Amino acid sequence: MSTAAALIRSARDSDVPAISEIYGHYVRTSSATFETAPPSAGEMERRRQDVLAHGLPYLVAEVDGAVAGFAYAGPYRARPAYRFTAEDSVYIRPDQAGKGLGRLLLAEVIAACRGAGRTQLIAVIGDSGNRASIALHEKLGFRHVGILQRVGYKFDTWVDTVLMQRDLT
Repeated sequence: MSTAAALIRSARDSDVPAISEIYGHYVRTSSATFETAPPSAGEMERRRQDVLAHGLPYLVAEVDGAVAGFAYAGPYRARPAYRFTAEDSVYIRPDQAGKGLGRLLLAEVIAACRGAGRTQLIAVIGDSGNRASIALHEKLGFRHVGILQRVGYKFDTWVDTVLMQRDLT
């Protein structure tokens, strides 16, 4: 698959089961997310609606009519002073990983956040060993701003969080 075959679009209600399946895979198998039990499709829809209510993007990559990945930006923190900052998330279906979909999705999230008046985009990357996510963010202009060491505990091990930031101005 070339990335030219991918359609990046806003997520729809009908995409939520596929989004839930993709995210559930990462919850069950990796430290990319610090959740330990996959959320229900209903919870994933509630989260999607929350992102949209903040005027932020929630996108999918569609390949051959199927959702192959998703990305979104949510509020970084709830306090009003953070209102110009968002936090991104990107997840790709395992059989579609490494094909450039993450780059396409994140580039669109960056553009949409800029268009929504956000000035900073933060990546909070689970696991300092998550080279794919770190490399993706580096390629799209994020810079390392810190590592929170041993802040998560998953799969019977302590896990770091990598902080990266992209100025959108």
